[in-house]
Amino acid sequence: MNYQKLDAAIATELNDVQDPQETSLGVFIHTEPILDSAATAVLESLGVSGVTTGKDIFTATLSPNAISQLSEQPWVKYLKRSQQLRLVNRRINTPKLGV
Repeated sequence: MNYQKLDAAIATELNDVQDPQETSLGVFIHTEPILDSAATAVLESLGVSGVTTGKDIFTATLSPNAISQLSEQPWVKYLKRSQQLRLVNRRINTPKLGV
């Protein structure tokens, strides 16, 4: 594993993972802008969708083993943890205007 390509959030979570095969970590994969067919095949084999030439940021949910494999690829710049977004169901308190 090349820890220099991992952000702190991924590195921390990798220490707490029980099953290295479980695909549980959402990540942004930052790559070189031009991927050859071998790089495209690696990404697709790991379940990354939307792999097209000229694109350099991909999102995926990966296992720790897949993250390790990607971190060793020379065309991967770095891997960053993706946060799960959730809707905020909160009413904003705005003062009522009186007439």
